[in-house]
Amino acid sequence: MSVLGYTGYALNQSPDSKNEIHGDRIAKDYGFQGGLVPGVTLTAYLAQPAIQAWGEDWLETGTAHIAVRAPIYDKENFRVEITHQNETQYTAELINSSDKVCATAEVALDKGPCIAPVMRNDPIAEADYQPPEASSEWFEQLRIRGCYAFRYHWQQDHRMAKYFEDIEQMPELLRSSDRQSSKSAMARPGFANMSFILGCANWIFGGNAAMNPWVHLETKSKNYQAIAPATRVVVEMQVLDDFSKKGHQFCDVNVVIFDEQTGCCLAETFQRAIYRLRGF
Repeated sequence: MSVLGYTGYALNQSPDSKNEIHGDRIAKDYGFQGGLVPGVTLTAYLAQPAIQAWGEDWLETGTAHIAVRAPIYDKENFRVEITHQNETQYTAELINSSDKVCATAEVALDKGPCIAPVMRNDPIAEADYQPPEASSEWFEQLRIRGCYAFRYHWQQDHRMAKYFEDIEQMPELLRSSDRQSSKSAMARPGFANMSFILGCANWIFGGNAAMNPWVHLETKSKNYQAIAPATRVVVEMQVLDDFSKKGHQFCDVNVVIFDEQTGCCLAETFQRAIYRLRGF
C-alpha cells in the first residue's frame, strides 16, 4: 500500500501548558509569532501516513525519527509531503504555509527481532512533587542517581486525544467509538496517538526538572504495543547527556512507557530538547 501525503490545519493542544512556549505571551517574548504547536503534535502529523498505510502493525512495531526545524502555529495550514518510500519505510517533510520545511521524518515498520526494555521500578513521584530548577548540575545528579517515574492515563477525553480540531481527520484506529459492542462493525479502537505517546516523554522530563520555557527538538521512537483506551502507564526516564551549543542548553533523555497492570513495554523514546534558550 502506498504511503500518502496530505494537507491539514495545525492544532495547539496545549496553549495553557506549564511550558509557556505554547502560549502566545511567552512565545512572543522569545521572538515567535505566537504559541508553538507542540513538537509531539508535529510528530503525530508526520506519523499519520504510517498509520493510514500500515495500521495497527505500525502502532506495534513502528519506528520514527522526527527532527523539528521551525515552529508551526495554531490554525496554520500545512502539508505533509512524502519524499521517498518503499514497502516498509518512508521519509517525509512537514511544510508550512510559507513553504518552509518545519520538520522532517524517517518512519518505518520494524518487525525484526528486538528486546524490549524492562521496567527498573524507579520510585514514582508524589502528586505534589516540585522538582529543582533545571541545570547542568541537576541533570548530572539525575544521570547518576536516577529519575522519578510518573503515572499517566490514556483515555479518550485526554487533551492529547485529538491533534486536529476535527477528529474525523485522524485515522479510524485513533478515534474511539461510542458503541461498546465489539460486534459492531462501526466500533473504533481509539488507540493512543503519537502526541500522547511522546507527550509522556515531555511530561516526565518536566516532572524531573523545573523549566519554563523549553523546546522539544528531536525524537527517535519505537512502538512495542498499541495503547488501548483506559490504559494506565508508568513512565521511566534516564538522563543521557547535557551540553551547550550556540548558546542554548540541551539535554538528551531516554524514556520508556510501560503498562502499569502488566509491566509490558509499550514504547521507547530518545528525546533531545533545549531547556534554556540562548540569552535567558
